[in-house]
Amino acid sequence: QVQLVESGGGLVQPGGSLRLSCTASRSIFGINYMGWYRQVPGKQRELVASITTGDITNYADSVKGRFTISRDNAKNTVYLQMGSLKPEDTAVYYCKANTYGLNYWGQGTQVTVSS
Repeated sequence: QVQLVESGGGLVQPGGSLRLSCTASRSIFGINYMGWYRQVPGKQRELVASITTGDITNYADSVKGRFTISRDNAKNTVYLQMGSLKPEDTAVYYCKANTYGLNYWGQGTQVTVSS
């Protein structure tokens, strides 16, 4: 079992940057897949970015070139560096881990992009 805790959300102006962190309760060294998702009220949760143990990354088209996902196995943490933020990036951002076929989710962190 894995507990995930997200942090780093907040209010930021359009064009600004934020870095989200997802810290796991145990080593992420063997966790093959970790990802960031986001959800706005009334819509389905959507993939933002993911990373595997081989550091293979995948991004939603809407964030390519603006967001970067990375993992630090020594700190049991996955990061989402977000830049050139837009109002449409406003959402609750969730961290997900998949290991041995089971999905684990964090509680989410709110990101609001507004002037």
